[in-house]
Amino acid sequence: MPASGVSAVAIAARLSTVGLFTRVEEHDWYTTVEAEVPESLSADSWREVLEVVAEADRFGLLATSLNGRTLWAVVRKAVPATGDVGGPSHQR
Repeated sequence: MPASGVSAVAIAARLSTVGLFTRVEEHDWYTTVEAEVPESLSADSWREVLEVVAEADRFGLLATSLNGRTLWAVVRKAVPATGDVGGPSHQR
C-alpha cells in the first residue's frame, strides 16, 4: 500500500474512534477518506475530527438536505522523482 494509503487508513482509524463510519478509496493520484457525520456529534468530537483531517492534504464537508453531512479528506500520492512527471507539455 502506498504511503498515502497508510496515511488515509490512519486518518480513517482515528475518525472511527470518534464514532464515525469511514470509507477509504484508492485513486490514481490520491487516496480519499469519507465519513458520514451525524447531527448529534458533540463539540469535543468536532475538535478531534478537525485535528485528524488537518493531517490530510485537503479536506472539507459536504452538507445537503437530502444526504446529510459527509466529511472528506484527500491524501495525495507521492510524485515520481524521475521521468516525465508533468506530461508532454511540461516545460523544464
